[in-house]
Formats: sequence, C-alpha cells, structure tokens
Amino acid sequence: MSSHVSPSEGVSADHGQEILPRPAVGLLPKYTAGKPPRVLEGLTSYKLSSNEVALGPLPQVREAVAGFDGFNRYPDPLVTQLRERIAQAFGVPAEDVVTGAGSLGALIQIIGAFAGQNPDGSQDEVLYAWRSFEAYPICVGLAGARSVQIPLLPDGRHDLDAMASAITDSTKVILLCTPNNPTGPVLRTQETHDFLAKVPSNVLVVIDEAYVEFVRDPDAVKGLEFLERYPNVVVLRTFSKAHGLAGLRVGYSVSHPEVTQYLRLSATPFAVSQVAERAAIASLDHLPEVLERVDGVVAERERVIAALEAQGWEIPQAQGNFVWLPLGEETARFAELAGTHGLSVRAFAPEGVRVSIGEPEANTRFIELCEEFRRA
Repeated sequence: MSSHVSPSEGVSADHGQEILPRPAVGLLPKYTAGKPPRVLEGLTSYKLSSNEVALGPLPQVREAVAGFDGFNRYPDPLVTQLRERIAQAFGVPAEDVVTGAGSLGALIQIIGAFAGQNPDGSQDEVLYAWRSFEAYPICVGLAGARSVQIPLLPDGRHDLDAMASAITDSTKVILLCTPNNPTGPVLRTQETHDFLAKVPSNVLVVIDEAYVEFVRDPDAVKGLEFLERYPNVVVLRTFSKAHGLAGLRVGYSVSHPEVTQYLRLSATPFAVSQVAERAAIASLDHLPEVLERVDGVVAERERVIAALEAQGWEIPQAQGNFVWLPLGEETARFAELAGTHGLSVRAFAPEGVRVSIGEPEANTRFIELCEEFRRA
C-alpha cells in the first residue's frame, strides 16, 4: 500500500513559498571564468583570459591516457600511485599528500576541515590578501567562515605586516598566494619567515603555489622548505598550469600528519579520476620536458614585460604565466578594445586586467594592443 499522503488528506502545501539557500550562499560573489575570444573574420582569435598553458600536455601524457577503458570502475579513493609519484618527485612522504579536484578542490578540503560556523553561531575567520584568487571568498563563505581581506600593497604584493596585525583569536586559516593571482608578485623568503613568527601555531597557513614552476626570482618562497620548519604550514599545488592538465582537475596539498588526518576526512571521495591520475603520473615521469616548456612560457613572459616597460607601462613583478595591468577605471575599455583585436583578457573592474601568456602570435598582438591603448 502506498504511504503517499496528498494535500486533500490533511497535509496542506503553501505553493507560494520560495525555496531559498542558506543566507551565506546569497552573499557569495560569483566566480567568473575566462571567456573565449570573439570570432573575427580573417583574424585568428586567442584566449588570454584563463591562465592555461597553450601547448597542452606532453605527447607522452596523451599516450598514457589513450585507450583507457576502465570508466565503469571507481578510482582509487586515496590516489595512491600518484601520491607515491609526487613523493618521489619532490622528496616528501606520500602519506603527507592529499589530492583534490585541482588545487581548488584541495583548498576546499582545507577550509572545510579547519574553518566554518561553530555550534554557538560564531564564525571562524580566514585571512588573505585582496585582490587575490577570486575563488577564495567563495570557498570561505560556503564553509560558513568569514573572510578577512587585507588590501594589497600598491605594487601588487601582500601586505604581510597588515595581515599579521589582523590576526585574532577567531583566525583559523591564512591563505598566502605566491605568485599572487592576478597581480603576479611572489612572497620573499625572509619576509615570510618574519610573518610566520607572528602567526600562532594553531593557525593553519596555506602557501598556494599554483604557479610555482614559472617562478624565477631566487628569493621567492619555496613552500616545501617552509613545510619542513613549520608544522602549521600547508603547501598547495596543481597540475592545471605548468603541466597543461586544467581540464582534468587534479591538484594536491602537502602537510604534516597532524593536518592530513583531517584533510582525508573532508576530502571528496573519488575526486581525482583514473584518467587524471594517469595523466599526472605520466607528466611527472617526464618532468624535465614539462619544465622545458615552462622555460618557453617564461621567455615569452619576459619578452612581453620588456616590451610593455619600453612602452612606459608600470606593472607589478610578474612571476606566474600572466601579467597584470593596473588600469583602474580604464579596465573595461581595455578589455573591450582587446575583444575587437581577437583577444579575450580577464578584466577585474575597476582594478585592472590580467592577461595570460599565450602563443607567441597572441603575445605579439597583445603588445601591439597595449601600444595602441596608450596612444588612444
């Protein structure tokens, strides 16, 4: 016999009520992904609005995933083979590695485990520089925690003194993005040691190194070295950028066992697919070739920077695979002009424009666009 009860049998339904999310959801900013470029007749268009590597993965990676036929089986929930390969490549214990769906997935696991809304209604605080990675406030808000955003210095760098002063008893997690996305500068070694000396040992400090392979500043923070010294540090990395695997969503965090034990509890089961794991392993197996490609991107970045500085642009130190133009109120106009030239760029109005380093032809057109914009 059916247990269904209709409204006519005594249960009334108010069809005028609206289905609403938690209040925190309504306060979240929207993540805006990089848009594809306009299609213009007679002109090749280029997408420079997402920090992707234009060359894609290595041929050996493509071969490693070709013909895979295990889609009816769940992946290894611990992603054991990849964690062991990461351990070999970077000299860390495999049990200290926790994978996620990109570094963003790994970050969601970190914040979900260590910051949120407490039973008494109070909110933990997550502290980070701003502007920085635009997913940060979304991750924090969804966890029920409160964002504490500290404005960047005029040169696009973290204001570590102001960040240290903003730490309270409610601070549970601090996010350090180096190189900072979207502005580009890195954190330097000594200033970060000085900062960490001011951070209570029960506050987790995440060093987000999504672009670490592109860094050429010898004084830049090396997250894994900090991990050896500070039990409250977590290092965040990804295969989306240098390895050209953005579409497969595989990243990871490295931390001490006191932290990883909780990250495994908050990890999304089966977040890294078999294909993603195979691709990441193959890419690590050919790391010298990956880094050779990265050298090509860095060379193009330096060419772009030199050309812009010759034109008179003042831009923050770029250590990722992108450059930042602090255009202020002119941001929207520049993005629109780029569109008419077959280039999509990432506008953060009214602050500036981030432009990814793409194909040499795209970079040359971007240089020409910047010259035209300055003359207009």
